[in-house]
Amino acid sequence: MSELSASAGFPQSANALPKTYDPSGTEIRWQQVWEKNGAFHPKADSSSDSFSVVIPPPNVTGSLHMGHAFNTALIDTIVRFQRLQGKNVLCLPGTDHASIAVQTILEKQLKEEGLSRDELGRKAFLERAWAWKTESGGRIVDQLKRMGYSVDWARERFTLDDALSKSVTEAFVRLHNQGLIYRGEYLVNWCPASGSAVSDLEVETKEIDGYLWHFRYPLTNGPCDDGTTHLEVATTRPETMLGDVAVAVNPLDKRYSNLVGQYLTLPFVGREIPVIADDHVDPSFGTGCVKVTPAHDPNDFAIGKRHNLPQITVMNKDGTMNNCAGRFEGLDRFEARKAVVEALKEECLLVKVEPHRHSVPFSERGKVPVEPLISTQWFVRMEPMAARCRSHLAKGEPRFIPGRWEKVYLDWLTDIRDWCISRQLWWGHRIPAWFVVSETNGEIKDKTPYIVASSEDEAFVQASQKFGDSIQIKQDEDVLDTWFSSGLWPFSTLGWPDETHADLNTWYPTSTLITGFDIIFFWVARMTMMAGAFTGEMPFSDVYIHGLVRDEQNRKMSKSLGNGIDPLLLIDRYGTDALRFALVREVAGAGQDIRLDYDRKKGTSATVEAARNFANKLWNATRFALINFGNESFEEGNEIEPSNLQLADQWILSRLARVNLQTSSRYSNYGLGEAAKGLYEFAWNDFCDWYLELSKRRLSQNDNLEESVLIDQKTARKVLRKVLNDLLVMMHPLMPHLTEELWHALTGASENQLIALEKWPEVDKAFIDDDLESSFSELFASIRLVRNLRAVAGLKPSQEIPVRFITEKKELAETLQKAKVDIQTLTRASDLDVLDPKTADLKPSVKALAGVSGELEVLLLIEGLVDLDDLRVRLAKDLDKAEKEIQGLSRRLANPNFSTKAPSEIVSECRAKLADWEAQASLAKNRLSNLS
Repeated sequence: MSELSASAGFPQSANALPKTYDPSGTEIRWQQVWEKNGAFHPKADSSSDSFSVVIPPPNVTGSLHMGHAFNTALIDTIVRFQRLQGKNVLCLPGTDHASIAVQTILEKQLKEEGLSRDELGRKAFLERAWAWKTESGGRIVDQLKRMGYSVDWARERFTLDDALSKSVTEAFVRLHNQGLIYRGEYLVNWCPASGSAVSDLEVETKEIDGYLWHFRYPLTNGPCDDGTTHLEVATTRPETMLGDVAVAVNPLDKRYSNLVGQYLTLPFVGREIPVIADDHVDPSFGTGCVKVTPAHDPNDFAIGKRHNLPQITVMNKDGTMNNCAGRFEGLDRFEARKAVVEALKEECLLVKVEPHRHSVPFSERGKVPVEPLISTQWFVRMEPMAARCRSHLAKGEPRFIPGRWEKVYLDWLTDIRDWCISRQLWWGHRIPAWFVVSETNGEIKDKTPYIVASSEDEAFVQASQKFGDSIQIKQDEDVLDTWFSSGLWPFSTLGWPDETHADLNTWYPTSTLITGFDIIFFWVARMTMMAGAFTGEMPFSDVYIHGLVRDEQNRKMSKSLGNGIDPLLLIDRYGTDALRFALVREVAGAGQDIRLDYDRKKGTSATVEAARNFANKLWNATRFALINFGNESFEEGNEIEPSNLQLADQWILSRLARVNLQTSSRYSNYGLGEAAKGLYEFAWNDFCDWYLELSKRRLSQNDNLEESVLIDQKTARKVLRKVLNDLLVMMHPLMPHLTEELWHALTGASENQLIALEKWPEVDKAFIDDDLESSFSELFASIRLVRNLRAVAGLKPSQEIPVRFITEKKELAETLQKAKVDIQTLTRASDLDVLDPKTADLKPSVKALAGVSGELEVLLLIEGLVDLDDLRVRLAKDLDKAEKEIQGLSRRLANPNFSTKAPSEIVSECRAKLADWEAQASLAKNRLSNLS
């Protein structure tokens, strides 16, 4: 028994556990004990067998949703199992500063107060942001603690902490010095709502019902020889025409070959623009003529680069039209769209308008369509970093579970675009670049020289050496993309860039990353690229990708659908352990989505309720055990003498050893759902329903027992204690609070001793007996059959009856004979005979009710014990009902309109029902025949 301080066990009793299980009180108490004892605060020791996980840091603005709950349940199951394996486990928590989300909240507050961030000033704004974080930012952490997360809260990190901010600055400086970070003017995704550039991965593409407007651009020099007076173009964004600098056609398109090199006059602006030839143009799409707006479209930007075209920006960063838009200046972009279309119509240049469903990129945070704009930003060169990751992947680093996600990861690392990392925000890591504004009249311009350094003092020294002592420097106003700091998470949280840090040397690289598939690009790939660049290693050995939690209609949960399920409501109703177990047990295979049923009117879930019922089952089983242990202490019941074991003991110990091996393997190989299902079946069926029932007669607490009976009683107690103890340890990763409570009641351990820090139970493979387990499966089937026959006969529960078992199978007969007393107890058999059909006289002298299970026939000798006439009437009614059902189902299947047109699953269900009723009819006929 592991312990944090020496403490002897003490006798236990059923009084140690209340009659009913109270999840809320139990869970809160053990969460406090774990934290008080520092149970999950490991010591850094590079020589230890370590295991580490960094949790995906939730946004500081967030609140617990079902995705968090699912991810938490999976992570905690894995790390608790590894701790039981004796490893030095670190599960490191933290939160992300969420630049855009926090800034949006604060600016909304300021707007309500009639203020703006510019009026408030950067310093006051950041003071307000930190105050908000202190007051409201801890909600998600408190909610995660309710999940029973076995993380080291003493090592909790926040991406804007001083230590992590130092890591971010160091990473930026190093990448810049290596030429992997640069500043340049490029077309970026601009969010007018947040006033910031956003990366490609922060853009959500939506299908929108819009329009395709067709209009004419007249030839500047009048009609051509063939009579052509204009070219027709089409667009979904007419307002951008004001920034057009060319019209492109395909060089192989003979319709326009004579027009290449000529000029068109741009309506409303009067600018002359050339007709150019470019291979990008698809001659079969539309008219084969494409308007080219390099400052407002990524494809046009590329065309413009190839043809050295000017870039004319016609929009401001707030989404309004600028002075290059001529008479449309000052209009919002969508107002300008309507105005431009109306003006084209008035000028008789509008040809037609077609309804058009197309993809529109939206800012995930701003919730508005992004605008491609030319902007000077900071970028990371991704290809050199991606190439390093591709090399590691070729060596199997990291390993993806399930393996299919490896290709998704590799595809994203291939043909990768540079990453825009600057954001026009104040809350976040300010870019460590200082502009030498004294070189450009005190203003930051595109050509203002800059210094990248770790501090302002360092930047000033470097700038002085280059530009003289009388310089003026000013730090870049922008902050870094939140994902930049998140990309450093696996090693910045462990002390990097201090390569001598004990935590870094003990737990890096981390062991496993557990995350959803939706952030493979956002986070997983960026972590591997950053880790490769700064540590030369992949940041984790394995990447376990889990699926989504879908709602009761199998839909993805989303704010737009309003179909989310609040995990805290389910925790309040059923308990944390019930929710955790339900979520993990639903996993049918690594990476698969799960469906969670939920009654929205009642706020109930049958799945989670079933898990709560399972918790109650374990609670009651432990109470039963404690009642029957008497005054024996836990230490008295450890050694089991094999020669004293009865057949039921041998069977349960065989099952226990097998389940131990299976569960350990499943936990180790991410078969978490399979582990949960296997433990459920063992605990509910093998242990509670069968072994406890088989043990009851042996656990009598009568003091006047013969020595042999007393030895048998003690053996039963020892086996019961062994099985229950090992079961609780194996269940602990899935239901930590419940198992901690039950284990303490079972062992009498003090609060300084924890099941969370126990060792995984040792396996005695000698106990595993395939034949015995097979025989017991048949034994249990025979007991179920006797019980079913008793129900058919209408016997009272307390009424005893003679039973005969008939089988040619020698092993089964031996098992039934050895378990005769137990079978009689469980079936209320007044006497029981196990017969061989080859040697015994099988013709019963009295009327019998018969049934068959596999290679076993069962007879209940009912004559004189039940009213046979009444039984015949009931069987006849059963037969009549079955025959009517058979007729109805047969007619339905014979109808070609049903059998050929109905859904295949409905037809299959109908056939299955027919087969079932036919079996019931045959059974009723046989029983009536036996009673005749």
